[in-house]
Amino acid sequence: MSLPELFSVRGRTALVTGGSRGVGLMIARGLVQAGAEVIISSRKADACDAAVAELSQFGEASAIPADVSTADGAAALAGAVTERVPELHLLVNNAGATWGAPLGDFPDAAWDRVMDANVRGMFNLTQDLLGPLRAAASAERPARVINIGSVDGLRVPMTENYSYSASKAAVHMLTRHLAKRLAGEHITVNAIAPGPFESKMTAFMLDNEEGRAAVASTVPLGRIGSEDDIVGTTLFLASRAGAYLTGAVIPVDGGMVGCA
Repeated sequence: MSLPELFSVRGRTALVTGGSRGVGLMIARGLVQAGAEVIISSRKADACDAAVAELSQFGEASAIPADVSTADGAAALAGAVTERVPELHLLVNNAGATWGAPLGDFPDAAWDRVMDANVRGMFNLTQDLLGPLRAAASAERPARVINIGSVDGLRVPMTENYSYSASKAAVHMLTRHLAKRLAGEHITVNAIAPGPFESKMTAFMLDNEEGRAAVASTVPLGRIGSEDDIVGTTLFLASRAGAYLTGAVIPVDGGMVGCA
């Protein structure tokens, strides 16, 4: 196999949830540019339309708006995806939510909202898409599930985001559990744990030079993550190059965990 073929996703089908902005849009853009047929999903139809208009400049992209934080929303998205692409080679579970508040004021509602979006939604959608994932899977070229966790699920966060950090730790363990269960069906399940990247969730820290510099100072490599950083890891996990890896949680964080 040639080196370009080793990292190729050309002709593969992918679903990226939360794909209309932030890390999800970065991943979707990279997959489209690499030749995959990409479906994105997020709650807001207008955001999906805007993202597809951009992505379609590079290749084949479409959208199915859905709210995967509910069981009905996940099931509806899975049904629509299955009708469109009977074989799904890659599922990127990126959709999520966060909440920050001081310990004494942290609301009970923050647990349901964040856990539903980050953990239950990810599980439900993976479960509902087992049919097209199984249809795409083979021993030589497994189907792939990539869950987007967080560095905050691997270390104590700087901010008071109690339900978010707990949910991402749950994502990492659920990734390993699903990987063990699905390995025999030629479906790999891995997680990426990003450090600081540009997104709506991190805008409160990165939207000014002072805050950006403060965050970058906590990263051993001294910078915020770039699109190339997250796309490179995704392409590795989604291509033949990553076919022998499952149950892994890969920090893409500039050394925040590994150098601590």
